[in-house]
Amino acid sequence: MSNDTPIQYGEVTATYFWDDGSGINGDTGMPAGGEPMQKGLFSSPSWPLGTEGFIVHEGEEYDFFIGDRGPGIPSENCDVLLDIDGKTFADMMGESFDENSLVVSGGNGHAEVEYFITKWGDGNGTEGAPHPFNQSGNKCENAVSDIPAKYLPEEKAEKEEKAEKEEKKEKSEDKASEETAKEEEQEDGAAVADQDDQDPGVTAETAANDLSGFGLTGAEGTPSAAGLLTLAIIPAILIALFFAWTRRPAGAHAGAEDEGGKGLLAESDGRHGIATLLDRLLGR
Repeated sequence: MSNDTPIQYGEVTATYFWDDGSGINGDTGMPAGGEPMQKGLFSSPSWPLGTEGFIVHEGEEYDFFIGDRGPGIPSENCDVLLDIDGKTFADMMGESFDENSLVVSGGNGHAEVEYFITKWGDGNGTEGAPHPFNQSGNKCENAVSDIPAKYLPEEKAEKEEKAEKEEKKEKSEDKASEETAKEEEQEDGAAVADQDDQDPGVTAETAANDLSGFGLTGAEGTPSAAGLLTLAIIPAILIALFFAWTRRPAGAHAGAEDEGGKGLLAESDGRHGIATLLDRLLGR
């Protein structure tokens, strides 16, 4: 029976008895439940006859079933709420049971025990907290406590443990996801900042520089091939324009008129200096 799942637990003071109808040592007759007196037959002042369970004393378990009523007067004020058969009580106390005198050796007639109900009987009696003999309105609520965890069903304990592990796992995964998202956000922000620092874009200043002499240099500040070619061509063009202007032959040119008012027939004296060229370039 001790392998069954407990449905009620508590701690009570117990004594012992042996009612075999012999009339010896307070024997009150055969057990009320109809079963002969035997080892494992306990007596309760209130629980249903046929109720099953086990008790624990100093770490040892002892199975029982309720087969009789008692104790009587000792149960008043919720003092003694369980009668244990003499043979089981002797085993609990490490003593011997005298079947002639129906007495347990050692002289100790009481013990504190933990009880576990595994099944309520279908006989006469009341389920739940025990009460003194013939005092159904005086429930001994202090005799009922929460069932210790180690006596709970393994399946239930495993389910609770599994649920707890899954909850911890989910919390851990959620935390890891949050940390990953934060890291990715920080990395994205750093990448944007680096790009802004390295590639500020095309501004008016950079555009002007590209169109100025700075654009003639390479990435390391050295003149590029295109830049060198440009620098070589510009002076040649300027020299060619200078000679073309200063060496122009005398003759008709635009801007001067002959006697008939035709400008193309105006005569040139062939003298054109650098000053005249500059005036032309500057629009004077």
